[in-house]
Amino acid sequence: MGNAIAANLAQIQAQAANLHTILPQAAYDGPEPASAQGGFAQRMRDAVDSVNAQDHAAGQQMAAVDSGQSDDLVGAMLSSQQASLSFSMLMQVRNKVVTAVEDLVKLPI
Repeated sequence: MGNAIAANLAQIQAQAANLHTILPQAAYDGPEPASAQGGFAQRMRDAVDSVNAQDHAAGQQMAAVDSGQSDDLVGAMLSSQQASLSFSMLMQVRNKVVTAVEDLVKLPI
């Protein structure tokens, strides 16, 4: 039983290290130069691609658990929840942008 706990702890630590590479840096050093920004549309495309990749990876992990190739149900569920939260956050950003554009359109000239 001790070996299983140690293996689970090692796996959790590896996944935590992986999260640090996936998630953006918490520190903010100020605005990036205009040439490095790539524009709002490119950033939204990158965010959608990132959320799509997370969903795809979670789907693969769940399929591996379902088919018996993996016994990491906890990891698969965590990946699924992370993908779900990322999608929810992306939808909230989308809704805020749509609301802001609608407010701009309603401004009198």
